Amino acid sequence: MEIQSCLVSSGDVGCGTFQCFNNNSCEIQGLHHICLTLLHNAGRYDSQGKSFVKDALRCMALGLRQRFSCVSRRCSAIKEMVFSLQRECYTKHQLCLALRDHMDTTGNLVQFHLMFPPGPYVELVNFLLRCDDEVRSWVSRRLRGQCEQHWGALCKSFGNTCILSQSDAPQHTSTTPTPTGPWPITAQEPTQEPTRAAEAGDGIGLNLSDNTTESGPQVSEKTNVTAS
Repeated sequence: MEIQSCLVSSGDVGCGTFQCFNNNSCEIQGLHHICLTLLHNAGRYDSQGKSFVKDALRCMALGLRQRFSCVSRRCSAIKEMVFSLQRECYTKHQLCLALRDHMDTTGNLVQFHLMFPPGPYVELVNFLLRCDDEVRSWVSRRLRGQCEQHWGALCKSFGNTCILSQSDAPQHTSTTPTPTGPWPITAQEPTQEPTRAAEAGDGIGLNLSDNTTESGPQVSEKTNVTAS
């Protein structure tokens, strides 16, 4: 089933909308897995955190339906729309506040091998790297440790290079030293294929819809996606 016809038939409950981007001519791995993971762990967040997660995922689901009919059918344009929507919804609904006290719930999303090729996992990690110092430090340590398992001392040399580069930048006039954090992951095109992560959390009933009805452009069922 192609993306557009799938979006038409997907509901507001669970992660069905994100599954539309699996196994098609413009596959975007990670959206469905991220949704399942966040919903599966929602019970560990406080009431405000649950609301942040629900609203961020609902923002993504509605945005994908409304914007897909307006975007170019080139796969690169579709992917850019998806990544832009991730950044917008995560920021708007303060996902940092929901996750910062429960970073362990994102452990199977912050994985070194999932960073290749660039996609939703990279967007999520870059978003987390812009949260507070504690979150940024947790993500940095986790990815660097996993990187060293794959590439050894090469990862340590990258870390040293980043620190030196940051020290060359203009410093703020303050008596408190500015903490050095990791550089965001850039969308370079690697040649390594990712290992598909297991998707857990079946049967989750957190409803992404509320009593507010949002209208958006109707999606046609006849347009096909062509990979760029």
